[in-house]
Amino acid sequence: MISLDDFKPITLEDYESFKKHYEKYPPIHSDNVFTTMISWRDYGNYNFSFYKENLIILTKIENKLRFRAPIGKYDNQIFLEVMKLAKTIDSEYPFGFITGKTKNWFSKEFPDIETMSHRDYYDYVYLSSDLSNLSRGDYRKIRNRLNKFVATHEYTTETISENNINEVKQFLKRWCLWRDCDSIPLLKDEKKAVFYSINHFDELKLSGVFLLIDDKIEAVAMFEKMDRETIVVHYEKGSPYYDGIYKAINFETAKFVENKAAFINREADMGIPGLRRAKMSYRPHHFVEVSHVARKNLP
Repeated sequence: MISLDDFKPITLEDYESFKKHYEKYPPIHSDNVFTTMISWRDYGNYNFSFYKENLIILTKIENKLRFRAPIGKYDNQIFLEVMKLAKTIDSEYPFGFITGKTKNWFSKEFPDIETMSHRDYYDYVYLSSDLSNLSRGDYRKIRNRLNKFVATHEYTTETISENNINEVKQFLKRWCLWRDCDSIPLLKDEKKAVFYSINHFDELKLSGVFLLIDDKIEAVAMFEKMDRETIVVHYEKGSPYYDGIYKAINFETAKFVENKAAFINREADMGIPGLRRAKMSYRPHHFVEVSHVARKNLP
C-alpha cells in the first residue's frame, strides 16, 4: 500500500529515472514533463514516487496538496490506492490531472466518480505546419503583424548553443527587468523557472532559438521533444520595443521544429485572459484537457 512516506522531492539527479519511464509512458500534459517540474519546483513543490510500474506525482501549490493520476500501466487497484491516500488530504480537489486516454479509461473503470474539467490548465496543441506556414485564412491578422515586423526589422535566427548561451542569459536578465519580475509572485516564480532551465540547458537536453536584431538578442524560445510527435515550447520571451516580435519568434520556432514533430504543445494559459486570447488566435488543433476529482467524490 502506497503512503506519503514513499514520496520524495524531485531533483535534477532524477532525470534519467523519469526519462526511462517516459520512454515507455510519455507524458500527455506539459506540466508532467520533467523540465517543467524541476524548473518550477519552488512553485509546485513536486514530489514523486515510482510504484508498481507507475509514476505518481504529488504537488503542493498555494498550500493545496494534490495527487496526480498515476502515469504508467493502467491498474484500477493502484488508482484506488492513490485516491484513498488523496482522501486523507485536507484539500477540496486532492486528486486530478486526469488527461487524454486516461480520462476515458477512468470514466469506464470508475463510472460513479464525478470529475470536473479545469479549463485553465488545458494545454494548447497546434499543427507544426499551421504555425510554420500561417497559410489559413484565419491567420490573416497574424500574418499581417508578422509581415510588418519583417518589413521593418532585419533579423537573423540562431540556435542556442554553448557558444552563445551566456548572451541568452543576458537577454533573459533584461527581459526580467522589463517585466519587473520580482514585483509579482507568479513572475518571480517564472523567473526562477526560466533561469533554472537555461542554467541546466545541457543536462535537461533542451533546444532553443533566438532572434538577432543589429547583432543583439531580442527574442528567445526554449523547447524540447515531449514524445515522438510533439514538441513542447516551455517559453518564448521578446523585447517590448519591437511590435510583432512574438509573432516572429513563434514563427521561427515552428519553422525550426516542423520537420521534427507534427505537433507543438504551447502549454496552458493559467486562466490569464490576455494569454488565452493570444493562444486561441493561433487556432489550436486540439486541447489536452484536464480533469480533477473533488474530495467528497472520492471512494
